[in-house]
Amino acid sequence: MMELSGQRATCLALLLLIAVSVQGAFVEPPQPVTSLRSMAESQTRLPCWYQVEAGEKVVQVTWFKELPDGNKEHIITAHFRDGHTEFGRYSGRVRFEGGSPTENSALLIPSTEESDEGSYTCHISTFPNGNFERHITLTVWILPISSLEPVLLVEGQSYRVAASCRAVGLPPPRLTWDTDLPGQSTNRTNVGGSVSSYYSLHPLRSMNGKKLDCLVWHPGLEQPRRISNSLVVQYPPDAAISAGTDDWFAGLEKAELVCSSGGYPKPENITWTRRGGALPDGASVIGGRLEFGRALRMNDSGVYECVVRNNVGVGKTEYILTVKETSKQTLPIDNQLLIIIGASAGALVMVLVIVVLLVNRYHRHRNKKLERELNEKTEEINSFSRQASFRRLNSVSTDPRVPAEDYAMLRVDSRMKNSEMSLERPIYRGSQSTLEGKWGPAGGVEVDELGRPVVWHDGRESLRGAEMDGEKEERRRRVESYLKSSNMSLDSGLPSSLVPVKAQQDEGVGPREPDLGHLREGDSPPEEEWAPTQSPTENERDDDDEDSSSYQISEALTNHFYYSNGVLRPRPHSNAILLHPRGQII
Repeated sequence: MMELSGQRATCLALLLLIAVSVQGAFVEPPQPVTSLRSMAESQTRLPCWYQVEAGEKVVQVTWFKELPDGNKEHIITAHFRDGHTEFGRYSGRVRFEGGSPTENSALLIPSTEESDEGSYTCHISTFPNGNFERHITLTVWILPISSLEPVLLVEGQSYRVAASCRAVGLPPPRLTWDTDLPGQSTNRTNVGGSVSSYYSLHPLRSMNGKKLDCLVWHPGLEQPRRISNSLVVQYPPDAAISAGTDDWFAGLEKAELVCSSGGYPKPENITWTRRGGALPDGASVIGGRLEFGRALRMNDSGVYECVVRNNVGVGKTEYILTVKETSKQTLPIDNQLLIIIGASAGALVMVLVIVVLLVNRYHRHRNKKLERELNEKTEEINSFSRQASFRRLNSVSTDPRVPAEDYAMLRVDSRMKNSEMSLERPIYRGSQSTLEGKWGPAGGVEVDELGRPVVWHDGRESLRGAEMDGEKEERRRRVESYLKSSNMSLDSGLPSSLVPVKAQQDEGVGPREPDLGHLREGDSPPEEEWAPTQSPTENERDDDDEDSSSYQISEALTNHFYYSNGVLRPRPHSNAILLHPRGQII
């Protein structure tokens, strides 16, 4: 559907063009009435182009201007056979654009004037179709002509106009001010398109030389036209006297006083006077300087006055010159010495402060290090003390009724049970031995008030009858010495001679040890050599003292135990108490 619509539109356009070409029409301007705008002193083109139909011919072209009273003023005429003719004041000011006016009838005005503004008519005479016309309204713009008039101001004057800006143009331009000065503008529009603007303020010397620009706005300009201006404010001068030194002494060479002045305009008249008389001989005025062409004398002292004038006012100032007999240069030397001493003292203080800070830092660092080492040593001592306390608690009995020599044997047996050392021969986990002995009268076990079994000797003698001999006592002391320094703890309250020794294995549980309970009193144990144990891998790194202690333990075990069929068995003793592993007295 859209394609059919496009084809229909194309066909209609072609038919319209064919109809226009057949009937004849104005190609330019297409509208019967057209408005144009042109600038003064520029070229203006008034279009007029009539396209004839087949068999039609343009005979004559005429341009008219409509006057305010309604009449028409001939401008130019072109005949297809007689050529063109210019009329009245337009002669020499207008021409046809093309060489064949009957084909291109556009009118050109090379230099447009303000009077050219108005309504124009292009009249086309054809044969045989008759006459055709187009109407064009021309508006002429005049670019603004502008100017700025500054005003001379003097400091202290009342509120007044500082500058005025004027512009003339069509249509009338618009004026504004570009400035940072505090003031107010006033605009006026005059007859003939003339516009004026005034800027007023209170003049101050600080405003001198500040920007006060006028901007002209017009539709014929792409951007506003700027008229640059600087405000001028005049003010009287301010005189000031400066000297190259304040050390005036007799004999000073090339002494001079300089008088400087401000003000606007810049002063050119500067005079020097001496109060109470004329200037000293040998003193000369060069511009604003009073120079002494000789060495100073004591009588050169006095009050010197500088007077400065411009067209606004006068400025003057005084200087008291006092000439001394000697120079004051010693004072600066002393001052320099004091400065040097002060700087040296300050540097020394800084060095001392830095040294103190460094020493303090060193001591703090050293104290922290010593404190850290002391804490480590204290921690180590506390650890050793705890281990020793545990050993003493585990190695000393709390029952005063049992002799120390029995507890020594109990500690040996318990330490052997819980020690990290192992026998050289393999000991199997889960082994159990039953020890039997003589335990009082048949029919029951006799206990004391603490629930412990009462030990009976042959012949019902007392629990302990005699002291151990010197050799047993020496061995007991060795064993106790080793146990106090060992890391083994007492695991059981029973002597190891009454509790079976259970060897640990890394893998699985070994076979049970043969029962020792069948050993009766009077039976002699097999004569098998019992092999002392060797420490594990971690204990091989112990020192010589530990090796000696191990040897002592091995010697003690050799005297109290024997090794039979892979089982550690106690040797028969007259004072031994035999307990079953389950706590029954045998």
